[in-house]
Amino acid sequence: MDLVLHLQTRVELFNGSGQWEELTVPKIFAPNQVALLICDMWDQHWCKIATQRCDTIARQMAPVIDAARAHGVLIIHAPSGCMAFYQGTPQRHRMLSAPKVTPPAERELAEPPLPFDYVYDEHGCEDTPICPLTKPWTREHPAIHIGAEDGVSDDGAEVYNVLRQQQRTMLLIAGVHTNMCVLRRSFAIRQMSRWGIDCALVRDLTDAFYVPTMPPYVSHDQGTELVVQHIEQYLCPSIASEDLMLVPTVTR
Repeated sequence: MDLVLHLQTRVELFNGSGQWEELTVPKIFAPNQVALLICDMWDQHWCKIATQRCDTIARQMAPVIDAARAHGVLIIHAPSGCMAFYQGTPQRHRMLSAPKVTPPAERELAEPPLPFDYVYDEHGCEDTPICPLTKPWTREHPAIHIGAEDGVSDDGAEVYNVLRQQQRTMLLIAGVHTNMCVLRRSFAIRQMSRWGIDCALVRDLTDAFYVPTMPPYVSHDQGTELVVQHIEQYLCPSIASEDLMLVPTVTR
């Protein structure tokens, strides 16, 4: 059964007007064309509130990942800085053993600044008192199942090699944080787009790292939505996770 991905983008109907309209384009993909990458869904974040938010998202994305896998989508787990935990596993070996492919000349991405950026100081945490800036993560969130045919990598070149090896032309990205790792990692939206991989953000399985006491002074959810809109306008479309749920029942 093919996947119908409802790709949501934003277009400026009248150039220079600054008025952007939401547009959804349904497109059909064979499951063996698609990969789903799980970005930095760690077991623990240095910010306690971020840990709580990620725990919620992990439990929401777990059945989506299982459904996509059952349908034939390649699942790539990318918990940055945690490769030691997966050393020697078949999923890690799968990524390391893919034939190396030289990426093409990079595409240029014309993108204005994000609606807000993350600052590594006391403004980077919603908790009170402010959480110390550490790296407590050791693995991916345990609520997320890693299947026998999945891959594990935090390296963009490895991800690119496997995508080309398996002829996966559409990369879906879920995880955190929308204004940080989802855009900036070597396996993330910007770099994969530069290398010619078509990407889409799973917009209901992501979250921004944003504190409402900073500009533009909106709620946390509104902050995430602003980044999603930025991505849709300047980088790639988004989909809703329900597009991946219309698939066979998973049994373990």
